[in-house]
Amino acid sequence: MADQQARDEVVRFTSDLIRIDTTNRGGGDCQERPAAEYAAEQLAGAGLQPMMLERTKGRTNVVARIEGSDPSADALLVHGHLDVVPAEAADWSVHPFSGEIRDGVVWGRGAVDMKNMDAMILAVVRSWARQGVRPRRDLVIAFTADEEASAEDGSGFLADEHPELFEGCTEGVSESGAFTFHDGAGRQIYPIAAGERGTGWLKLTARGRAGHGSKVNKENAVTRLAAAVTRIGEHEWPLRLTPTVRAALAELAALYGIETDLTDVDRLLEKLGPAAKLVEATVRNSANPTMLEAGYKLNVIPGEAVAYVDGRYLPGGEEEFRTTLDLLTGPDVDWEFSHREVALQAPVDSPTYARMRAAVEEFAPEGHVVPYCMSGGTDAKQFSRLGITGYGFAPLKLPEGFDYQALFHGVDERVPVEALHFGVRVLDRFLRTA
Repeated sequence: MADQQARDEVVRFTSDLIRIDTTNRGGGDCQERPAAEYAAEQLAGAGLQPMMLERTKGRTNVVARIEGSDPSADALLVHGHLDVVPAEAADWSVHPFSGEIRDGVVWGRGAVDMKNMDAMILAVVRSWARQGVRPRRDLVIAFTADEEASAEDGSGFLADEHPELFEGCTEGVSESGAFTFHDGAGRQIYPIAAGERGTGWLKLTARGRAGHGSKVNKENAVTRLAAAVTRIGEHEWPLRLTPTVRAALAELAALYGIETDLTDVDRLLEKLGPAAKLVEATVRNSANPTMLEAGYKLNVIPGEAVAYVDGRYLPGGEEEFRTTLDLLTGPDVDWEFSHREVALQAPVDSPTYARMRAAVEEFAPEGHVVPYCMSGGTDAKQFSRLGITGYGFAPLKLPEGFDYQALFHGVDERVPVEALHFGVRVLDRFLRTA
């Protein structure tokens, strides 16, 4: 079991990593190298030989391998990203890059997404070095750059240019799973991610006839774009249930003593109450308009107008997504992917999923483990190019009223010290036997 030093280190590592500002503003504006150097130093202190790899200067990734005791077993990838989304200090109760520890809570950008998990990985590996522990499977540890943007400098680069580092890996674990979800009625649910919706970020371009703002213009690019954006925003996508979501609905319905009626999923979600949040975003594809660009002067009708849409599609749903966008944009608006990544699905009846469930239940016997599909995406998408099946497993035991999901990319991001202690124990238990 993870020792006291591991529990102390996971808190210190989380705080230290938060203080290293790795804000990813997109467009290459980020420097992960200081955090990568920190992670590599801790791995080296555990007797490993970490490699630091860059596609672009300063956009550094770290990879190390731990040899397992069973040479016939497939390897397991354990990965976390080092970059974080921007934070406006004026909006926060504490400075977002302070790493302050106050009242038993670690504050700062990355506390839940995902420097906490990075710290857990480091603490577990160092604990094993002190205790002489070897996992059953080879473990490949990877800390990546650029997850909060395109991943081109991070997991995409590693998968495309250094696949040999992941030889033998068939499965991987990373962020967004095994956290406490309180349903408001006394139940504690621990969702483990076994799928992700695909990423379809879109650029819409409407073209028309430029002209004077006072004249009649039936070829107005702004009007054409606005109509397409409205159709997209108001579209009701049809219900599509993947195996992971079906399993989630079945287990949640059983937990609440509700009949699993998949002929009326919306009604079933209503009966699940707050727990519906775990699945409601993943029973359909989605497309949300997010940005508009048009014009340069109030009295000039521009010849072009552009919009951006955050699209997400379920496993098996990309063709429907494309066809629907063709219909919604219409003949006067073109669309293209500005960024596209695959949807993922992982089996919930695998030995690895069973071991994750067992590890959580050992330290949270009052909890109810269920599978779920992430509404967004992670680096598991890029690593899937190597045939690696990805799960979300970054365990945290959270108190009632602590809205974990709202703190992803949110103001006053923070994580309780006790949650980190729980996480390092559960991760240690799982990785020893995985």
